[in-house]
Amino acid sequence: MLGGGSSINGMAYVRGHPDDYDDWASSGAPGWGWENMLPCFKSMEDHELGETDARGAGGPLHISRRRRSGSLSEALIQAGISAGLSYCEDLNAFDGERIGYFPATIQHGRRVSAARAFLAPASGRPNLTVLTDTLVTRIVFDGTRAVGVTCGTNGGDRRFHAAREVLLCAGALQSPKILQISGIGPASHLCSLGVPVVHDSPGVGSNLRDHWGMWMQYRVLRRTSLARLCRSAGLPGRGLRYLIRRTGIWMGTGAEIGAFVKAGRDARRPDASLQFSPFSIMPGTVDSEWEPRLHCGTQLLRPESHGSVMIRSPDPMVPPEVRADFLSSENDRRRIVDIVRYARRLLRQPPLGPYLGEEISPGVAVETDEAIIDLCRRSGATGAHYAGTCKMGQDRMAVLDEELRVRGVSGLRVVDGSVMPTLVSANTNGPIMAIAWRAADLILERG
Repeated sequence: MLGGGSSINGMAYVRGHPDDYDDWASSGAPGWGWENMLPCFKSMEDHELGETDARGAGGPLHISRRRRSGSLSEALIQAGISAGLSYCEDLNAFDGERIGYFPATIQHGRRVSAARAFLAPASGRPNLTVLTDTLVTRIVFDGTRAVGVTCGTNGGDRRFHAAREVLLCAGALQSPKILQISGIGPASHLCSLGVPVVHDSPGVGSNLRDHWGMWMQYRVLRRTSLARLCRSAGLPGRGLRYLIRRTGIWMGTGAEIGAFVKAGRDARRPDASLQFSPFSIMPGTVDSEWEPRLHCGTQLLRPESHGSVMIRSPDPMVPPEVRADFLSSENDRRRIVDIVRYARRLLRQPPLGPYLGEEISPGVAVETDEAIIDLCRRSGATGAHYAGTCKMGQDRMAVLDEELRVRGVSGLRVVDGSVMPTLVSANTNGPIMAIAWRAADLILERG
């Protein structure tokens, strides 16, 4: 499909903490601090709450806010306040500990993907051609200058020439694969697979980052609107209601309420997120289970653990080897225990007493630090927020410079989540769009 992850994600729109971007700038990527990124966010936003110093309006990406949706949701908000969190009408307007309804890339009940927001308005331009059913197989070089790409299509292989430069935007799992197949990556690994080396870049495919956490589920006691919505007999009618009116349970985000918290005692800024959903997930799957249960997703916001993406063959049809290495850091293991205990405290606050029953998952038997870590290793949940595999910076492992140009070659940039030196404290949908906006500014300003 067109639009990538923005066409299938939960549509939550959060930008991350300002310090995330300032850390990028101070660690070797000048021009990517919060003072540079906030204008990008504001320029692309069309927030229904209107423009302020903290958000934008009139841009191509519509941002809506969730309406208050029932007694259980309000009890969750009050529980967060009881636990010491601030309630925010706009979760992006405050960077401290907070709870509120997720802003969403939704307009009039319909998803606003990157394709709808940015590509559709440009679809009539004579200098734009969109090819589907087309797989980029490798970047073509003349010496160390990128001059085009080869692609596999239903009609056979095709080659496209670049008049100025090639922009690689295949995502944090595919961009390093394409670079490596094209001869840019760890030289020893490429040589072992018979790939001619264009430039030895040891960081290509390293530094894979993702949010990791645990799913927690609680039985809902009271017959709230949540319980009525989830009754199996009513689901076809709810689907019909959405198709006709664009209202009801089907028009919401995957997670309804979000909280950004300091789970660790030494945390200087929120280091964990809680995401509350009006449904449960069947164990071992990503399938919804329409029971009156509360689902709480927990995530480490800035994990230290990182993995890799490495090709296994020069054949572009062979998937790369992805090693996530979740919880390989001692600090991450300690943090995951902190966040599970924090979530349990919040979900036992008095406002939720009439609504929540027993903890179904992970369950009261999972209590010790070791048990929590073991369960999270075996059945934890990825955020699918892949980033970092072609990071920008100035150290030996940096693949890109601060203008997203691939080091060691010319005529080639990478523009996607792989450029992040470290993971942002948020879902990556909005930040990756802002990275693309910033990249466009750099290309237009400096060529």
